Amino acid sequence: MKINFKKTYKFAIKSALYISLFTTAFVLMLMSLFYKNQLKHQVAFGIIFIIVIYIFSFLVLQYRVERFIYRRVKKIYDEVSLLESTTLINQPINTDMETLSREVKKFATDKKLEIEMLEIREQYRREFLGNVSHELKTPLFTVQGYVSTLLDGAMDDKNIRKKYLKRAEKGVERLIYIVEDLDMITKLESGDLDLNMTDFDIVELIQNVFELLEMKADKKKIKLAFESKNVQSVMIRGDQDRIQQVLENLIVNSIKYGKEGGLTEVGVVNLTKKKVLIRISDNGEGVEKQNIPRLFERFYRVDKSGTRSEGGSGLGLAIVKHIIEAHKEKVYVESEFGIGSEFSFTLEKANKASKIDVKKS
Repeated sequence: MKINFKKTYKFAIKSALYISLFTTAFVLMLMSLFYKNQLKHQVAFGIIFIIVIYIFSFLVLQYRVERFIYRRVKKIYDEVSLLESTTLINQPINTDMETLSREVKKFATDKKLEIEMLEIREQYRREFLGNVSHELKTPLFTVQGYVSTLLDGAMDDKNIRKKYLKRAEKGVERLIYIVEDLDMITKLESGDLDLNMTDFDIVELIQNVFELLEMKADKKKIKLAFESKNVQSVMIRGDQDRIQQVLENLIVNSIKYGKEGGLTEVGVVNLTKKKVLIRISDNGEGVEKQNIPRLFERFYRVDKSGTRSEGGSGLGLAIVKHIIEAHKEKVYVESEFGIGSEFSFTLEKANKASKIDVKKS
């Protein structure tokens, strides 16, 4: 890549001036000692001498600096440009040393930040691959174990064969569930998943999710309810299926970590004329402060051992985050260990939002 090399003359101008002043003063001092009564001649000589010395010094210095210093400076720029630095490529190169030092320092700082970011990404990549392999390994080994047992002779027993095949099927379903969630996150991140934007009633959708998860909540005697007794319909603009998935993931999450006989509440709050806030809160075990920033990472688990028995792909909160961000909205979390957690997200209201009284489920 060709570099636009811009020269500067500041160094040569200042250096030539210093040399000229010094040599002229020195010569005039000598003349005053040997030719004391010729002041006019001394002044004329001094003017001519300083002009000649200045021009000569400037030309020599500029030539030498360009030849021995500026070429090396350009070489540094050429070598640095091979790294494809956006701060140096396609910009005029200033041969002033102060400017060069400043630009090289900035370049080094930027590269240091890039290296640190790459190290963080590499650490995340290793952790992510480790989590993926662990999540896939568990159901794979489960299926392999049951199939191997059947092949080793258990297939002849009808009861054992049916039981083991059902367990193997559950393992396969879990694998499919994980792969489908990974595929969805990939599409959301790449923008390949199109949102079907429609107007729908968010309160009615929440009621539907309550009905879907009622049996799951009953197993832990957890009550699903609205925060307010008098809930009114609010029309929302968004992808209804994806928002339902968000609600299911957050409510399932609250059930997983909820206390036996606890409560999960969903609130619908009018923030502004154009925005509504959906809140899902529980009185479960909560999350420690240091773990909160990582809750939306893929496969991140606060309790590495306790949540495995609850199932799930470990991608629920990551999917929530991506779906809400795909709607160009925000998702929030507040939690206090031992007291409970609250997840919330914003949504855009429909242009003509109608309000209809809805009975609490």
